[in-house]
Formats: sequence, structure tokens, C-alpha cells
Amino acid sequence: MLLAFLYILNKKHVKFSNRVFAGLGLGILFGLVLQVIFGATSDIIAGSVAWFNIVGTGYVKLLQMVAMPLVFISILSAFSKLKLGSNLGKIAGLILLLLIGTTAIASTVGIISATLFDLDASQLVHGEEERERGATLEEKVTEVSTLPEQIVELIPANPFLDLTGARSTSTIAVVIFAAFLGFSYLRIVRKERETSKTIKKAIDGIYSLIMGVVTIVLRLTPYGIMAIMARTVATSDFGAIYNLGKFVIASYIALITVFIIHLIIILLSGLSPIIYIKKAMETLLFAFTSRSSAGTLPLNLKTQVERFGVPEGIANFASSFGLSIGQNGCAGVYPAMLAIMIAPTVGIDPLDIRFIITVIVVVAISSFGVAGVGGGATFAAIIVLSALDLPVALAGVLISVEPLIDMGRTALNVSGSMVAGITTSRITGEINKDVYNNPKMKELGES
Repeated sequence: MLLAFLYILNKKHVKFSNRVFAGLGLGILFGLVLQVIFGATSDIIAGSVAWFNIVGTGYVKLLQMVAMPLVFISILSAFSKLKLGSNLGKIAGLILLLLIGTTAIASTVGIISATLFDLDASQLVHGEEERERGATLEEKVTEVSTLPEQIVELIPANPFLDLTGARSTSTIAVVIFAAFLGFSYLRIVRKERETSKTIKKAIDGIYSLIMGVVTIVLRLTPYGIMAIMARTVATSDFGAIYNLGKFVIASYIALITVFIIHLIIILLSGLSPIIYIKKAMETLLFAFTSRSSAGTLPLNLKTQVERFGVPEGIANFASSFGLSIGQNGCAGVYPAMLAIMIAPTVGIDPLDIRFIITVIVVVAISSFGVAGVGGGATFAAIIVLSALDLPVALAGVLISVEPLIDMGRTALNVSGSMVAGITTSRITGEINKDVYNNPKMKELGES
């Protein structure tokens, strides 16, 4: 009935953004009703969630379906749409600097928040589920490579395998493969002008085709968000959230602080942070509910280009790089907080300046190759804790609040990549300020 109601709103031509917020509100209310009547662990809820997932998880999978082809064609398209030459290296360098720099800042904020709230992993309650989670994390430590091995893993040996997303580093491997093709295209531009025109026409055609699929899928956003929120609220363990409330609050204070830093960066770029919040809200809302940076890629890209006036080339680089490099929430705030929490359990003073500097450096370096899907934060935490020689099992006690915190982390990841695109295009003077400042917004779900 609720899905039908959203469909009726669509037929009545209610604005797309209003339908998205309606889906969010209906999902939360429906989830609360189910939680109150049946309880989070009831068989009825479990059976219902399986049906919710057809709409919610199905929607996220459709976005993930188009994410890898979109990453590939976006990077390739960037080479044909940017003002190429000396600008290309500067643009890529600025984007990477902003992504990694903000991640280092995010880790610092995470350290401060964990310290102010006096978070200590040894004080947390260990139940059976938490112990099982800890054992699983310890097993995964054996899968974590050394830093040189991690760098080698970024190189695509089989790009067709990486296009399937088979590895945790597949996204960045696809970016590298597409970049090689892009540089090859530039060589052809200089030597074979007519051939380059044919290649560009093919790239533009495939890009239009992929973006057409993106538009079709995005029209399902209100339904997907409603189903995701209904499932999340109905299955949340509010008792566990209450018991770990200090960690949840500390995490969100850190995430909100980093988001404010994003707004300060926008302000220092000479642009309005208020406009940024207004125009980015739908995309950040979807990232929050879906918990998937990769799934949010199409919205991220369309928001940068259509609402902020970022050139397609820069937007393609920023949104694609942001999937696996410098994720402020998952690879910045979260592993830094865990390191500070776990350090006292092995006799390390978390306030030791050398330890703090080591954490920030390790977090920044380890932020390369973090997958933009659910579980990316866990992967980042394992890498950081292993590099610092800290026990990873203690991170398992947070399993019950992981989904709640992951929602905020993912939204911050996406915000970081958008800020990188906006700031880079502002520094290079290529942003369309008329589009950025225009109060009218093109609906993301429309072509």
C-alpha cells in the first residue's frame, strides 16, 4: 500500500525530491510500527524483511550494477571532456590531495572525539555475537597484505575481472585501467586526428547509454529508500544502541564535525555552504540510507554536474576516485577512533603524540583502495589496526551499532568526494558559478 501511495504521488507529478523525503518518512514510521508490534528479532519481522529486500536491496543492487561501468566510462570520458594538457595532472593531483588531506583531518577529528568521550574498548560488553564477530575479524587479518603488497594489489592484472568487482581493490584498478586507455586516447588525438574523432564519438555514445540506465534506476529512489529505512528501523536493536550510546554519540559528533569542515572548505573556495547543503541533501540522504558509496555514484555524479556546475571531466574523476580513495567516514574517522579505543587494552597511551601522529599517517596511507560498499569501514579498520599491531577482535563489540554508524560514515564519504570535485573546479576556474548559485535545481531522477 505504501509503495502504491508513492506511485500515485509520481502519477500526480509530485516533485521527485518531495517523493524521496516522503519515502524516507514512510519507511521510518512503518519500521517503528513493526518494531513496536512484533519486536526486532521476531520471525514475522525476519520474514517481512526478506520481502522488503526485493525493493530496498534490489534497488541498491541496480545502482551497483551500473556503478562499475559508470566508473570506467566516466574516467575514459573525462579524458575526452577535460581541457587536457598541463591541466590534467593538476586536476588529478588536486582531487587526490583533497581526498587524502580531508581523510587525515577526519582521522584527527576521530582521535579527538574518542579522547574527549574517554572511549575504551575494554569497558564494552562482550556478548556471544560480539565474540563471534571478533573471531571473524581475526581470521580476516590473515587476508590483509603488507603496504607494498597492497600497492601491488591496486594494479589491474585482469581488468575484465575487476570490472566484475571481484576484488576489494577492483574500483581503483578499473580507474587505473581506464586512465591508461585515456592516455592512449590522448596519443591518438595528437597523431591520428580522424581516428580520435571516431573514438570520442564511441566514448560519448557509451557514456550517454550508461547515463540513460542511471536515470531509469534513479526514478526508483523513493521506493528504494522507503524499503531500506523500513528494514533498518524494524530490525534495529535499540537496547544495544542504548548500551553503546556513548560510542554512537562520539561517532556522530566526529562525523558532523568533519562535515562542518567540508562546509568551511566550500566557504574558503568562495562558494556558499548553504547552497551546498540544499543541493547535496538528496544525494547525502540516499548515501545515508543505502550505506553504499558505490550505489550513490550515479547521484553523486549528476549532482556535481547538474546542480553544482562542475565540469563532467572533474566530476567523473572526483566521484570515481572518491569511491576507493580517502573516504572520510569509513577510512578516516572510524579506524582512528577504534585505534584510540583499543590502544589502552595493550598498554599504549592513546595520548602519546608519537602514537597519534602514527595513527594519522597510517590512516591516510591505508585509505587507498577501501571498497565503496558495505564492509569497507571494517576492511579499513582491519588494515589500520593490523599496521599498528593492535588486536582487531575488540572491534567486534560494535557489531550491533555498526549499521547505524555506517549510515553517517557513508554520507560523509560521498560529501568528501563532492567537495573535492567542487573545490578542484573552483581552483582551476572551471566551475559554472551561475549553475552553482541558481536556486532552481534539476531533479536528479529526470533525464
